[in-house]
Amino acid sequence: MADSPNCDLKSLSPLQLFERVTEQGEKVRALKAGKAPKDEIDVAVRRLLSLKLSYKTATGQDYQAGLPPKDLVLINNGTTKEEDEDLVDPWNVQTSNAKGVDYDKLIVRFGSSKIDTDLINRIERATGQKPHHFLRRGIFFSHRDMDQVLDAYENKKPFYLYTGRGPSSQAMHVGHLIPFMFTKWLQEVFDVPLVIQLTDDEKYLWKDMTVEKAYEYARENAKDIIACGFDVNKTFIFSDLDYLGKSAGFYKNIVKVQKHVTFNQVKGIFGFTDSDCIGKISFPAIQAAPSFSSSFPQIFNGKENIQCLIPCAIDQDPYFRMTRDVAPRIGQPKPALLHSVFFPALQGAQTKMSASDPNSSIFLTDTPKQIKTKINKHAFSGGRDTIEEHRKYGGNCDVDVSFMYLTFFLEDDDRLEQLKQAYTSGELLTGELKKVLIETMQPLVAAHQERRKQVTDEIVKQFMTPRKLAFEF
Repeated sequence: MADSPNCDLKSLSPLQLFERVTEQGEKVRALKAGKAPKDEIDVAVRRLLSLKLSYKTATGQDYQAGLPPKDLVLINNGTTKEEDEDLVDPWNVQTSNAKGVDYDKLIVRFGSSKIDTDLINRIERATGQKPHHFLRRGIFFSHRDMDQVLDAYENKKPFYLYTGRGPSSQAMHVGHLIPFMFTKWLQEVFDVPLVIQLTDDEKYLWKDMTVEKAYEYARENAKDIIACGFDVNKTFIFSDLDYLGKSAGFYKNIVKVQKHVTFNQVKGIFGFTDSDCIGKISFPAIQAAPSFSSSFPQIFNGKENIQCLIPCAIDQDPYFRMTRDVAPRIGQPKPALLHSVFFPALQGAQTKMSASDPNSSIFLTDTPKQIKTKINKHAFSGGRDTIEEHRKYGGNCDVDVSFMYLTFFLEDDDRLEQLKQAYTSGELLTGELKKVLIETMQPLVAAHQERRKQVTDEIVKQFMTPRKLAFEF
């Protein structure tokens, strides 16, 4: 929605100002193309110049189309020390705060909107279903244009879901399940098509692996994704290395995005340098293309105006801010987004999970014994140094990884609140809280492993074959 002339621009973040300038520029172009009256065009141009001036005042730089303020995010957590800052980009998440990233500041910096109670209630009214516990607990905490998706749904207009996975290793960990668990719920309550992108090309470009190994990881990861319970009649999973050669619509959208984003812009958005290979520089267009329904003509019958909703971790947002900037210029609707928080490593929210460190998380291949050992030995504790101190002062759920993991995987709200109260009061000890987590994770992982055993190569082939899904467009 356009700003009113009296809007207080000083209250907007640089990214919000950037988006307002972009939208106003589109309005001016539309007025000129439609040969609107001169006085109407003049008013719109003056508004555009005013917005550009506000942007320059806020950022110290001139507005450049397609080049938002740099997306390598440094968020100061109330101090001036460099080591106390959060760093978030599509490849790195770092914070020195044991509580994790400051998501309220990240919302301001990225210019997204907080998922509030009103939006959650509206989702419940629209679907007739109790909101997922990821929504109730703020695990999915931020959005772009979710209200527009709900408008469309309430008016019987279609939309579709798009999420993805970068297959960097054969074994996924429990944190990788978060977007797929939530996406599955969204697909079921809204009854919409889903496309899942496996960015094996990205992993080949960024990691030390062969093309063949990247593709192998993609197919193995597809088995874990399918084991989450997706419906083959409503879901298309695709490997970039495979699908790009099969879909003219997909490649056409990649080229359109590539034409409208300059090298200077991707350097500003993603921090690429002159020494990065050209594959990295062109890759963002490949991640953008599934946002447009015309990339999947076999599903949407060639229709180009179907909006996309993307559930993802917020570190992926730079890709889709770029996509949202380009979309109107290539005649496509902007994708909407739902952002999740980051899943913490066992060693604490300020450390990074790594596939090369088996103790940084619980992997979907872990045995019950391995799960128990990892949690008991490596899960960062918010408890006190001695039992006496813990009984007296209580534990800190804000930094305790066992409690964080239970927030993700223990679905019973009342039970979670009981544990929080008992741990905070000192009634529940760290070892006892870890025992609850072990008893939660062991059956969850074991059940996933059983489902995965049933996923044959033939089933993977069915999910990954371009085809019409069980929807009419």
